[in-house]
Amino acid sequence: MRIIAHRPYGWSPHDDGARAMIGKLKGRVDSVSSDGAIIDVGGVGYQVFCGARTLSGLPAPGGAVELVIETHVREDHIHLYGFATAFDRDVFRLLMTVQGVGAKVALGIMSTLSGQQIAQAVAAGDSAAFRRASGVGPKLAQRLATELKDKLPAFGGGAVVPISAGKKKANGQAADGGSSVEDAVSALVNLGYARMDAFAAVSRAAAADGAAPVGTLIKLSLKELGGNLG
Repeated sequence: MRIIAHRPYGWSPHDDGARAMIGKLKGRVDSVSSDGAIIDVGGVGYQVFCGARTLSGLPAPGGAVELVIETHVREDHIHLYGFATAFDRDVFRLLMTVQGVGAKVALGIMSTLSGQQIAQAVAAGDSAAFRRASGVGPKLAQRLATELKDKLPAFGGGAVVPISAGKKKANGQAADGGSSVEDAVSALVNLGYARMDAFAAVSRAAAADGAAPVGTLIKLSLKELGGNLG
């Protein structure tokens, strides 16, 4: 791994050497702040920006840690963003493909929602889930839910069951599985469950039996949700 230790006269972030990226840090926690941590790797301290969920999973200072890193090189700085898993790092990258979402907003979203919850919110078209994050208003929340929909496969294998994932009939046409999922989710939302939670429960029920009727999907989902309205 190549690490840029200094910026020589005439240095530019577009130079070949500046394109070298740090992809992972393995060391010990030196200190933790509200927006990140300093990771000691062989006596060198790296300032790493992290979301609240990542920070909550860090050990106490002195503890061993390994973080997946996203490196951002700009004209006036090099920032490192740390994540517990490569999946979370990939979700961070996807969030920033949406207009109006920079690193700070993306970390804010990931402080509120896990990578899995973000994937479920996108699949469910649940803009309300994104509005819970700091710095995300109604318009941006809607853009996130809409623009990331087409990029759902990039969230990784098995992360979600798309709402249109019904079985196909023998003639190749879609069966009513997708419609059943939509109807079941709608019914649970009307009962007072959060759309993202309802979608996750119904998706798992549909994955077990894509041909299950609406009533069965609702029954299985209610059993999983445990009757806890959210």
